[in-house]
Amino acid sequence: MSMTLLSPVTLGDLTLKNRCVMAPLTRCRAGAGNVPTDLMAEYYRQRATAGLIISEASQILPEGQGYPSTPGMHSAEQVAGWRKVTAAVHEAGGLMVLQLWHVGRVSHSSFQPGHARPVAPSALAIAGEGRTADFGKAPYETPRALETAEIPGIVQAYADAASRALDAGFDGVEIHAANGYLIDQFLRDGTNHRTDAYGGSLENRLRFLREITEAVTARVGAGRVGVRISPLQPANGMFDSDPQTTFRAVVHMLDGFGLAYLHVAGMGSDQPGAAGPAFALDSLRGLWSGRWMVNYRYTRETAEVALTEGRADAVAFGVPFIANPDLVARFARGAELNTADPASFYGGGAAGYTDYPFLPD
Repeated sequence: MSMTLLSPVTLGDLTLKNRCVMAPLTRCRAGAGNVPTDLMAEYYRQRATAGLIISEASQILPEGQGYPSTPGMHSAEQVAGWRKVTAAVHEAGGLMVLQLWHVGRVSHSSFQPGHARPVAPSALAIAGEGRTADFGKAPYETPRALETAEIPGIVQAYADAASRALDAGFDGVEIHAANGYLIDQFLRDGTNHRTDAYGGSLENRLRFLREITEAVTARVGAGRVGVRISPLQPANGMFDSDPQTTFRAVVHMLDGFGLAYLHVAGMGSDQPGAAGPAFALDSLRGLWSGRWMVNYRYTRETAEVALTEGRADAVAFGVPFIANPDLVARFARGAELNTADPASFYGGGAAGYTDYPFLPD
């Protein structure tokens, strides 16, 4: 039986051999200097049958790091390390984009140059504990609110990282505007209490993402840029008083750029604890004229339904790709999936990373 999931699709300048996308997955296995390793190259090479691989989130600046051993895209050594990864993926017939990341307040002074406080739109701390540079835990610190004059430098850093990504052999980039990290912190009124041009009105709260998207698309071309949003995801203390209005405006604004795709991730409206009044994420679909990617606990069956009903053009899978490097083949055959080991998700070596079994052919 033919499956839409296994059919090709064009996302901007990228032609995918199937609609099964590997979602961005933090694994905390970068080497010294947050440089990608040969083990990472093998991990991604194993999964190159995906129509598209979206890399693990990679900080655009040292200040953008919030978890141990996450790769960066701000040094020559990191570019060289990533070049080995993209070469391995391309040799295996795959496509790969780099996810551009700044965690904002989801950090700790142990990651920051000079052990400074993390930065954010506003000086509002997350409740609870976060990670420290030694894989420990500590209460989240109250971040320092960015000065207005600092923001253009961060926008520039996104564009610079996008240029480095193409230099490193990536086929494009994804701007990470989801999951409670810096861009998301600017978008939502629960975390953005600014009174300058980047806060207050909805138009002002969208300004940071708009400027980043302008800068990145100017560098690498809109057809090689995707954006990820998560309108209802409460992770990292996120909340918005009216997420439907906020993210309708986000989608409308981004639609004017002619991007390769919009990646709508995170919780569905039926999930408890949504970050504001829940709404049907499908209601945003009609506002978007380009390719629409979805991601949240999809299975082979539910992904196929979403595609055939026109609710998505591609589906990103996270945990299934961790445990099944040959996920596409397993979907094609209706084969049983390996079970993921959550204890090995973050940090470590090959165990739980490159040693999951393939189908026996």
